[in-house]
Amino acid sequence: MIGLNFKRWLPALVWSAMIFIGSTDMLSSGNTSRWLEPVIRWISPDISHLDLTRVMTLIRKGGHVTEYAILAILLWRAIPKDPASPARSSWRWPDAAMAQGACVFFALSDEFHQSFIPTRTGAVRDVLFDIAGAAIGLTAVWTLCRPKAAPPPKPKPKPSAVAVTTA
Repeated sequence: MIGLNFKRWLPALVWSAMIFIGSTDMLSSGNTSRWLEPVIRWISPDISHLDLTRVMTLIRKGGHVTEYAILAILLWRAIPKDPASPARSSWRWPDAAMAQGACVFFALSDEFHQSFIPTRTGAVRDVLFDIAGAAIGLTAVWTLCRPKAAPPPKPKPKPSAVAVTTA
């Protein structure tokens, strides 16, 4: 039986806690705008209000994608692997499905949690960004850990056409 290793789960648990804490008023739009807007205006002083709003939205939604990509990678890493496999980091679709499913559940519960915070709202659109982020993270893992195709066999040398004569 494959046992649970707390050290492997700790990073995913800490990251989940950070996401949960970020779902409070601490990272609400009103609070992040206080420091995000001045930074954007410092980079681009002539930015219009509409473009500023677009950039801040892009940064916030990019945050959703990034935080869930990281969560998916940490969850995939934490899921016990078969000790008999050639590499403990080998790709398995069931592991990826478990990590993605956990991310979906966490994203739904996170948005539900936000619906109770007066300065936040729960949004299905954000869940979709979270799910996409998890898929991107798992795609990165797949790219690095998928089974490598065996190199094609070397062609056998063709027999030479040397005529043999008997005398």
